Order: sequence, then C-alpha cells, then structure tokens
Amino acid sequence: MIVAFQGEPGAYSETAIYEHYGEGAQTLPQESFDAVFAAVVEERSDAGFIPIENSLAGSIHRNYDLLLKHSLWVVGEHYLPVHHCLIARPGAALKDIRRVISHPQALAQCERRLREMGVATEPVYDTAGSVKIISQQNDCSTAAIASRRAARLYGMDILIENIEDNPNNITRFLIIARQPLQPQGEAKTSIVFTLKNVPGSLFRAMSVFALRDIDLTKIESRPLIGAPWEYQFYIDFAGSTQDCVVQRALAHLQEYALTLRVLGSYPRSESPQQP
Repeated sequence: MIVAFQGEPGAYSETAIYEHYGEGAQTLPQESFDAVFAAVVEERSDAGFIPIENSLAGSIHRNYDLLLKHSLWVVGEHYLPVHHCLIARPGAALKDIRRVISHPQALAQCERRLREMGVATEPVYDTAGSVKIISQQNDCSTAAIASRRAARLYGMDILIENIEDNPNNITRFLIIARQPLQPQGEAKTSIVFTLKNVPGSLFRAMSVFALRDIDLTKIESRPLIGAPWEYQFYIDFAGSTQDCVVQRALAHLQEYALTLRVLGSYPRSESPQQP
C-alpha cells in the first residue's frame, strides 16, 4: 500500500497513515497538497492522506478546492491527536534555545509557551521539515516544533513534550483514491453541491436531511470560482449512498441543486476524546 502525503518524513500526516494502515504501509512524501492529488491521479500511489480540518485552526480550504478539481473519491477518514514537541540537536539544553522554527500553524498553537520562553520564532514549510533543517545545521541555539516521530527519525532530542497551548488539538484527515468504496457498518458520506441564489434555497436543501433524521456532521461553504458571491456547499453526513434513506435524500436534493456531486461514502471514525 503506497500512500502519498504532504510534508517531509516524520510529518503528522505520515504518523496518521501508519496509525490507519499499520507500519507496513509505504509512504510517499510530496511537496504540496496539489502533488498529493497528482500522485494518486497518476497512479504513483494507491491513496492520498490529506488534512481537511483541525479542531483549533478550522478547515484546510485548499483541500476542499482540490477535491472538486479532481475526479477522485473519498474512501476513509482518520482523526489524529496532535501533540507538539520542542526538539533540538543532541547536547542542546533548554537554556541554550534562542530561536524556534516550524510550520506557521504549529508556532501559533504553541504561541503562549514560546512567548514565556522569550525566544524568536521563524516559520518554515513543514513541521518535520523544521527538524530536518536543525539536523543539518551545527546550531544548538535553534529548536524545532514537530512530532515525537520526527525527532526520532532525524536523531534529535526532545526538550519539552506537549508544548502546545491547548491539548484539544485534533486533525481530521480524508483518504482519497481512484475508485469509490462501499463501506460496511457505520458510514459517512461527503457531497458538494451548488444552489440558486434565491431566498430559502439553503433552508430547503438542508430540509431534505432534517426530514429524514440524517445527521449532518459538517457543512462548509466555498466561493464558486468564476462566479463572484456565489458559493458551493460541502456537506458530510451519517450514512452511505447504499442506504435507501440517503438515496431518497439525494434525489430530493437534486430538485433544488444546480449541481450535485457525491465525493464518496466511507467507514465512519470517531474523534478521540481529549482531556
């Protein structure tokens, strides 16, 4: 199983892949989210692992746009609790640290702790990439923020574990593939649709689910490219397109929607409870 992800080896996405598929999975690092989609489309990987939302930072909008751009299917989801570590070169002490580098989101999630330390911060392209950078420099005054796995992979030391300001930090990933899945058991379905810009259109669209007691787990609006102030709506809901009640709801939604696309049905995962 070859799975593409954005980032360097040791990235949180890679950790999520191993949690989901086991250590036998073969990972394929990519420079960007666009490259992850391309790897799946071009059959260089069997699947792609993309972050879609974070409990603190919200949605990753670029990946919503890429889901619509490509003819791929969502075949799974995975929730990963994110715990940041302050990582430095072997032999470095906490008192030596003057600068901390990492992905901008990781720096933001550790802002209070870093401010208390009185260190300068510098954003770089990736969390695991920040550990790779300090491993290549002979500088004990610079530390990185990344995962425990990244520290082990690059042979660096962990100075502080769980340095994040808020422990309730969870990232939800979607798994994309070239072929759809027919899930067994509890399932979730993702769709995207557009509506006429008239009063009550979104209310009527939502009513097709409410009337059938279908649980909506996520709704996201994104600008419709080429049509200023028009929007497309991404929805996740409980159930599979194999369910009769879901089929009736989607048929009803088509009466109101200008466009409707099913992104996929997949096994439903539960978000881990954080302290």
